[in-house]
Amino acid sequence: MKISYNWLKQYINLKLGPEKISELLTNLGLEVEGVQKYSSIKGGLEGIVVGHVKDCTKHPNADKLKITSVDIGSNKLLKIVCGAPNVDKGQKVAVATVGTTIYSSNGSFAYFVFNFSSSKLSRKLNIPSCNAGGIDVPP
Repeated sequence: MKISYNWLKQYINLKLGPEKISELLTNLGLEVEGVQKYSSIKGGLEGIVVGHVKDCTKHPNADKLKITSVDIGSNKLLKIVCGAPNVDKGQKVAVATVGTTIYSSNGSFAYFVFNFSSSKLSRKLNIPSCNAGGIDVPP
């Protein structure tokens, strides 16, 4: 039988992680064959953070690009070149950080983030209402 760790937490006050709970259940005589991590979205959105656009200027060499300064809570602002027509100063936006693997909506590998860019992130995350540009996160 498979049970969800989150479902179990609704009935028992758990302060231990799934691996430790599985060990304790096995020691009590309820054998746990394995623990599987489940993600409703492949990759679990790991590496995707909310950033605050501090500055947004037109790119000097491209009509459809903007250069943004984005605060993601690190010690410095990130310079991100963005093709989303709706990005503007003061917005909270989704940012795929360096090293993030983004999968397509069918779960297959889409691409690996080598540098900061918000171009096409909303389409790769399969958020239909955002396909015209970047993802504006409500406050």
